[in-house]
Amino acid sequence: MKLVWTRTEGAMLYTIAIVLLILWLLGLVTSTTLGGFIHILLVIALVVVLLRVISGRGI
Repeated sequence: MKLVWTRTEGAMLYTIAIVLLILWLLGLVTSTTLGGFIHILLVIALVVVLLRVISGRGI
């Protein structure tokens, strides 16, 4: 079974990754207790992007 990614799905994942990156940087700057949660979300976003790049679909 092969998954087919549309252009909008790729754009959505890229947007989510950017938002998570901004929230992560905000967590580092403000030193809130949610910083750990933001780091976990950032790692998840990076894994998703890496999986797309490795599978040849691009960002």
